[in-house]
Amino acid sequence: MSRLLICSGEYVLLPDTDVPQPATVIIDTLTGKIKDIRPRKHSKIDLAPHLPPDSEITWIDAGNKFVLPGLVDAHVHLNEPGRTDWEGFWTGTRAAASGGVTTVIDMPLNSIPPTTTVENLAVKQKAAHGQCHVDVGFWGGVIPGNQDHLIPLVDAGVKGFKCFLIESGVDEFPCVGGHDVELAMQALQGQETVLLFHAELGESGHGHGDPTHYSTYLHSRPQKLEVDAIKLVIETHRKYPKLRCHIVHLSAAKALPMIREARAAGVNLTVETCFHYLCLSSNDIPDGRPEFKCSPPVRDEENRNMLWGALEDGTIDFVVSDHSPCVPELKMIEEGDLMKAWGGISTLGLGLSLLWTEGQKRGVSLGKILDWTSRRTAAHVGIDTRKGQLKVGHDGDFVLWDSEAEFEVTKEGLNFKNKLTPYVGQRLRGVVEQTYVRGKLVYDRGGGSGAAEPLGSFV
Repeated sequence: MSRLLICSGEYVLLPDTDVPQPATVIIDTLTGKIKDIRPRKHSKIDLAPHLPPDSEITWIDAGNKFVLPGLVDAHVHLNEPGRTDWEGFWTGTRAAASGGVTTVIDMPLNSIPPTTTVENLAVKQKAAHGQCHVDVGFWGGVIPGNQDHLIPLVDAGVKGFKCFLIESGVDEFPCVGGHDVELAMQALQGQETVLLFHAELGESGHGHGDPTHYSTYLHSRPQKLEVDAIKLVIETHRKYPKLRCHIVHLSAAKALPMIREARAAGVNLTVETCFHYLCLSSNDIPDGRPEFKCSPPVRDEENRNMLWGALEDGTIDFVVSDHSPCVPELKMIEEGDLMKAWGGISTLGLGLSLLWTEGQKRGVSLGKILDWTSRRTAAHVGIDTRKGQLKVGHDGDFVLWDSEAEFEVTKEGLNFKNKLTPYVGQRLRGVVEQTYVRGKLVYDRGGGSGAAEPLGSFV
């Protein structure tokens, strides 16, 4: 028998409470499951009568560090195979672990081939095998004409399906129209799955003005694109009420009244937003800085405040990274051309610190932040019986977190492959000291043994 014991006299974040409390968490390191949680800090002598007599015990005293459930990031582009120079399973999952993320769900596009058939899923899983520092799941994709592949993909274990209502930016993952959406909904109606929408409808503008000015890009993708797309999703979804639909990376606050109305009427619709929409404002974005470009765009301060309000009142369900990197040449860093640059913000490893830093200004508790980034994201992808909470029977995924430590974001401190992010130079609060997946150390800020081993599996 082998047991890992994590004890804290004050700082364990358990389910159904915003208030950290004293506890001792006991993990069976052979199964990776939480065996018991005792409601105070115990010593080895205290627990000896309650453990198998031949137990090999590893003891962690968390001291003044918080013991948090591992985060579940339900929106990540790892890009391998095919575009591994943008990001890959090794570097992407390593970066995730450094930010306390213990499970990532990989998007179906930007890899070649995209995850639109069972055969393509197998190619991606083969590429990922033996490279993952955290647990990994996979979204499937909906493109024109692949509706017959959707049920086989459900049976193969994908967590749901992503489609674009506007051009995706890569040729092998074309956008769908209204007819394609109906075919997908027909195929998936009644299945234990979810249909995800990149909700912008119509063509983005070419931009009238200096392409190095952020305002030129912002005006090229107005909120109307998101509002029109979400209207189409809601109207079509009413015909297929047994399927959950989901809006990814909501940036447009003007869509919130429509979402609230649809949900009040019983439409089975969920919504996510991203760290960058909550922590950045277009008012503060310098010109000539394409690392700030994402699609849909970061909008103004009033919009940002409205997204925070919708998150706090439950209109927006949770927060993800939408980590979408590329190589420096495609980001047009030297030219500063926002109209031509790849649209994606790299965040893996920073999300918890970003949300904690901004959330403290708004009086948001650490428990609420973990609810948005762990419990609810785990439920979204159907792994909430295993992930997302420190709970008996769940996987022993946890994070040792220093809530008071501060650090400056530097390129050297980033763990993803292409070290381009708008957060360089920002000072953030909250540092991940260690990350464990199923009771195994996968990241140690101090560089302890075992942290570099790829121990992740598929979920």
